[in-house]
Amino acid sequence: MGMVPFSSVVSDHGPTVLRVCRAMLEPTEADDAWSETFLAALRAYPDLARDANVAGWLVTIARNKCTDMIRRRNRAAIPVADGLDTVATDDRPHTPDAELRRALATLSDRQQTAVIAHHVAGMPYAEVATLLGTTPAAARRSAADGIAKLRATYREDAPE
Repeated sequence: MGMVPFSSVVSDHGPTVLRVCRAMLEPTEADDAWSETFLAALRAYPDLARDANVAGWLVTIARNKCTDMIRRRNRAAIPVADGLDTVATDDRPHTPDAELRRALATLSDRQQTAVIAHHVAGMPYAEVATLLGTTPAAARRSAADGIAKLRATYREDAPE
C-alpha cells in the first residue's frame, strides 16, 4: 500500500492546521504560516514513515512555523514617524484574540504544545503524548497546567 496523495493530506488536515495557526497568529500571518507549513510538509512527505501520525506531524510543523514568525516579528524594528530609534515588538491592538495569543505565548513549550494539540487541533492525549515524548497522563497534566496558566493570565474582557 502506497502513501496517501499529498493533496489528500492537505484536504484532510488543512482545517486543523489553520486552527493552530489562527490560535497563535494574526489572521494574515496565520494564512502565511499555513502555506509555509504545507510547503515544508510537501518537501518532507516522501520521507515520512508510513505509520507516522500525520496530524501530529503537521501540528508540530505548524506550531514551529508560527513560533518562527513570532520571533521574526518581535526582532523586526518598526520605524516610527518621529525618527527615533525605537523598536516596537508588538503594535497589535489589544483585542481579545490578540490578548489570547499573548497569553498563549507565555506558556512553556510543553504546555503550549499540549494545549494547542489537544484543545485547538483536537488530538487525543495519547497522540499529544507521542508529540511530547511522554505518557498520556503527563500530556494531560501539561495541558491542564497550560489551561490553568491561561486562565490566570488571560481575561476575555481585557482592555482594548
